[in-house]
This record gives sequence, structure tokens and C-alpha cells, in this order.
Amino acid sequence: MKAITPQIDEFSAVGINHWKADVALRECFSLSPEHKKAYLEDARIIGLRDVIIISTCNRTEVFARTSRPGILAELLIKHSGGNTEAFDRFGFSFSGEEAVRHLLRVTVGLDAQILGDLQIVKQVKEAYECTHSLGMADTVLHRLMQFVLRTHKRSRSETDLASGAATTAYAAVQFAKKNLRTLKSKNILLVGTGKIGKITCRNLMNMGARNVTLLNRNRQRAENLGERFQLPVSGLENLNKELAKADLVIVATGADRPVIGREQLSGLTGTDRKVVMMDLSVPRNIDPALEDHPNVELVNMDLLSDTTDEAFRRREENVPKVEAIIDEEIGNFRIWLSEQKVVPTIRALNEKLHDIRLREIEKFRGKIPDSSIEHVDHLTRRIVNKIMAHSIDHLKENHEAPEEITRLVHSMFKLEPESPVDR
Repeated sequence: MKAITPQIDEFSAVGINHWKADVALRECFSLSPEHKKAYLEDARIIGLRDVIIISTCNRTEVFARTSRPGILAELLIKHSGGNTEAFDRFGFSFSGEEAVRHLLRVTVGLDAQILGDLQIVKQVKEAYECTHSLGMADTVLHRLMQFVLRTHKRSRSETDLASGAATTAYAAVQFAKKNLRTLKSKNILLVGTGKIGKITCRNLMNMGARNVTLLNRNRQRAENLGERFQLPVSGLENLNKELAKADLVIVATGADRPVIGREQLSGLTGTDRKVVMMDLSVPRNIDPALEDHPNVELVNMDLLSDTTDEAFRRREENVPKVEAIIDEEIGNFRIWLSEQKVVPTIRALNEKLHDIRLREIEKFRGKIPDSSIEHVDHLTRRIVNKIMAHSIDHLKENHEAPEEITRLVHSMFKLEPESPVDR
């Protein structure tokens, strides 16, 4: 039976992101870590592997080695709060090379709200590691991820796409500084000291903020960050009090529901104080109803942009160069996929030659001193490996039309018929 080899047409990608869906819709489709695992378990049950899920503040997307994007969308709807009507209207579905290209564009930051986003590659890595930890990442996905990460590395080393501070956290602080004119004299409350919170804190300090108070559900985590930047820490029990004296509030937690609502702003009632509140979380952590609060200017992810930044213009000029790198790496991945057509023959030939080697050693074992067996084994292994190296080169050079060459090799060495390769 002929071996099944991977094809680029087998890949699919589905999802919903900031290009067509606002933050309210994106939070409906967001997946918590628990929901991601449930999605992957369901995928495993129906025979899908090589599935990675990227769920961030600006996107929830699923990439997989399957030619059935519809099943990926069905699982996304099942495990999120989204529905079919919303997905059909605002979601996307890519197949084949278009799906692979999308994954590369997302990873390098070309598809990001903040062009060249420095954080997305970490999120893609984490998505792959989650799949790998569940034993659902096969050789093909592993190799594709190598091409993906090499593309990202080249986009940084061969272009200026990384020029400036390209992160959502940076854009948020930049927005706040422009809105408030200065950060130095403002009382700032940072709620959430996870990954985004840490980056936001650093950006605040770099842009002149001095009066920053940290607040986190896990107080020890907040104290660790506070010690690093010499900043005070407060507890959740003091949230109302801290909000009452803040000029700027930035919230970036992993909570699946709002942590700040009208009841937390009781200290502002009856005053003319204004507070800028920025929500960097999806699902949102500040009640959207506060948009109508007389003391609040509410800013969510959709209002952030760096398109007026000089660094953005420098990054934008490098987009064609990055697209060319993506084209090149997709071409390299295609070559690797094509080479897999001859892998079963290479494996069979290697087993055959080593089988001959071992049988010949066994035949002459009585004539070889025990002290020399190890040297003979080493020598014959090296000979076979050198023969295999030349054979592998020749087979891979003929990967575009492998039928004739593999048939010849199978006939010459009387190799066993190829068996199907697990997908």
C-alpha cells in the first residue's frame, strides 16, 4: 500500500479577530485555558491532531492539519460563547497554503493590531506547547513550527519590523500619556501583574510615571513586581479606595468577568473627578456599562493604535520584506513536505542495510575475537551510514518525481512494500 505523505492542502485555519469583530464579540469567542484543553480533547476524540489554539485579547484562532475547517469552527462555537451566525458573519476560514501563510503572518506580527507585535510569538509558542503537552503534536506540526519560528527570527534579524516598542501594552501607555498630557504627576493604579501587567508597568516607568500602585489577586506576585520597580502594593480589599484617588486605571487580569463595576466607583459619586480607565483584557475586566459613568473615560482594546507613531511608519516600510521572507519559508516548507514522499523508502533502506550488516557480523562472529566485536560493529555501522547518506541525498534530490526512483530502490534491495504513515 502506498504511503500517505503530508500535503500543504491539508492545513486549515479558522477564527475571529480584531479586523472584523469588536471587543464585545471577541470576548464571546475567547477560550480560557480550561476551554482550550476541552477543545483539544474533543479534537482528539474525533481523530484530529496537530491542532493549536491561539486565544488572545485580539483573536481566537485555531490552526490544524485537517482539510475540514468546518469541524474546527464547530468546535470553536461549542467551547466558546459564540454562535454560528456571528462566526459566519465575522469569522474567517482558510485552507491549504492560505492557512499556513496566515499562521506565519500572525506569528511575525503582520496580522496584529499593533504592527510587528512582540508578544504574539510567545502566544503562538505557548499554543504549540499546550498541544505538545497533550501528545497531540506530530512530526509535521513540529517541523512547521520550526519554519514558523525561523520566519519570525528572520523578520527581526533581516528587517526593521521590530523597530520601536511594538506591543499592546506600549500602545496603551502611549495612549494614556497623550490623553493625560503627562504621567509623572498622575496617580496610576495597575490592576493585574501577569505578563501584560509586567510589560505595562515597565512602559509606565519608562514614560515617566512615578505614582503607580500595583494590585493583584495574588498579592505575592504584585509584591515581587513592586520590589523590582520600588512601587507600593495594595490588596483587593482596598480596590474602591484606590480607585477613588486614581487618575489612570489600567486593568489586565486573567479574570473571566469584570473586576471593576459601578459599585467599585462609589468613592467618585458626587465628585467632579475624572478617571481614565483602560481595559487590556478579553474577556473585559471593566464593566462596559461604565462607558456611561459621568466620572469615567473608558478605553478598550479597539481604541488602541500606534499608527501615528514614527516607529510604526518604519515598521510599515518593512512589510514587503517580511512578506518576501514568508514566501521563501513557505517554499522551504513545501520542499520539506515533498521530501516526505521518499522518507518511507529511506527508512526501509536503512533497516535493510543494517539488517544485512548484523547478519554478516553474526555469520563471522566465531572468527572475530571478542575484543574486536565492538570495533567491527562500529566500523560496519559507519560504512552503512555513509552509504545511507549518499542514498538520502539522491532520493531527496528526486523528491518531485519519486515513483520511479523509489520503485528502483525497492526492486534493487527487495524492500518490503510501503505501509501507510499515520496522520
